[in-house]
Amino acid sequence: MKATARFAWLVLPPEKRTAFLEEVRPGVSAEHFERIRAMTEAFAELMDLFQEQGMSLARIGKIAFGACTEKTDQICGSSQAAPPKPDRPKRKRKGHGRHGSSAYTGARRIKVSHPKLKAGDICPDCKKGKLRAQPKPAPVIHLLGQPPITATVHELEVLRCSLCGKTFTAPPPPEAGTEKYDASVGVMTGLLRYGGGMPFYRLEQWQRNLGVPLPASTQWELVDAMARQIEPVVDALALTAAQAPTVFNDDTTMRVGQLKQQIQSEEKPKRTGIFTTGIVAQSADHPIALYFTGRMHAGENLKQVLTRRDRELPPPLQMWDGLSPNEQPEFDTILACCLAHGRRGFVDVADDFPEECRYVLESLRAVYRYDAEAKEKGLTAQERLSFHQTHSQRVMAELKTWLEQQVREKRVEPNSSLGKAIDFMLRHWVELTRFLHIPGAPLDNNICERILKMAILHRKNSLSYKTERGAKVGDLFMSLIQTCRLNQINPFHYLLALVRHSKEVGADPKRWLPWNYQDVLTEAVSSPPNTS
Repeated sequence: MKATARFAWLVLPPEKRTAFLEEVRPGVSAEHFERIRAMTEAFAELMDLFQEQGMSLARIGKIAFGACTEKTDQICGSSQAAPPKPDRPKRKRKGHGRHGSSAYTGARRIKVSHPKLKAGDICPDCKKGKLRAQPKPAPVIHLLGQPPITATVHELEVLRCSLCGKTFTAPPPPEAGTEKYDASVGVMTGLLRYGGGMPFYRLEQWQRNLGVPLPASTQWELVDAMARQIEPVVDALALTAAQAPTVFNDDTTMRVGQLKQQIQSEEKPKRTGIFTTGIVAQSADHPIALYFTGRMHAGENLKQVLTRRDRELPPPLQMWDGLSPNEQPEFDTILACCLAHGRRGFVDVADDFPEECRYVLESLRAVYRYDAEAKEKGLTAQERLSFHQTHSQRVMAELKTWLEQQVREKRVEPNSSLGKAIDFMLRHWVELTRFLHIPGAPLDNNICERILKMAILHRKNSLSYKTERGAKVGDLFMSLIQTCRLNQINPFHYLLALVRHSKEVGADPKRWLPWNYQDVLTEAVSSPPNTS
């Protein structure tokens, strides 16, 4: 407490904090002001955490920087009583070692014939057999570096008559195009900004250093124009997502300058937060990712999506994190709670209650191992349900009995951090165990949290959106990019196809979804032109 008292004078009340920031604003740039405002608010929040009962430096470190790992053995140490791992054949982990030529799906492929031999020739070695072409060629991979955006300058020859003075300029070649900026420039800029978290100003600096200037204002004009072309496809994705049997939703905080000004101008704002919601619609065929940035919570944004659901379909399974703002009460959904969120409550207090947390974490570890085994075996949804009922139901029943015993026998203080973690599990027990009763029900909300990392990276690198339109453009791009990633589709090729066929996309966007647009392109190439 001495440390908090020493720095208490630095914590300003909300009204004085606002006055201080307004006094500082004129003397610094907009970017520096945002950093000062963020540090001022963060320091006040940090001091509040110090004052909270039971909040240790280790827990504050996890909140500020994230835990380096949440594995049970790293948190609690290894235990002889831990349930053994199911016997499964060991497989080489993905992402280690060389990539084969099949991994280079975006590479340009050139067929090279043998300079001296061809199929049907007599073998030069044995002089008897004939050579036959093999179905699998021998690949040689060569990588080439270049700036993200390249340029070509066509210097057209100019001739001038020495008598009349008329000039004659050479016509530009076809590869020069009719526009200065090819459609691929907007696509690559959008991918770098909304798929890689690179701000416009940083790409501007890169391009200037590499000798191909591309101003930040031009980048925005390109992606804004492109967003209007791809918006019908995102709307079609939202309509398709509304029919999915399983939906995941969650949100994270976001900064939008225009919305922040609106909130500050309101006398008594009902809500001061700004959020980016991530929604994943999971069906048997194709997962869909959607983003929504604004003042609405995840539950409210999910409601907007489900208003387009076919009324004849059964209620979808909604996976959420147990927070009331992310719940969606106006539409009939089957709530499923994230098991990872329930587990995290025990991870955060493992240092203070090691033995109690070890039991919970090891029990949940067994459930996750059974789920991994079901995935490796390729079980159907019904087979996976039977597998969990056979193996995981006993583990979860014993865990519930143990949790109830801690409360009933008063082995834990209800208002302590451990008591709150136990209370969360027991209050949401039905929702946490949907995977034991509903075929295909997921264990957690991790897929939604993973797509939100893109929005968090954007917030970290760019600090904020300037306008609501900027946030809308970011939502459109991230929705298509992340949907492509979930379906293992090249987002560059897909977005480029949308821009180059914008009229066809606007006429029938359902035919230009990430998983069927290649069929449309194939039909266009194979069908003969109409000459009538």
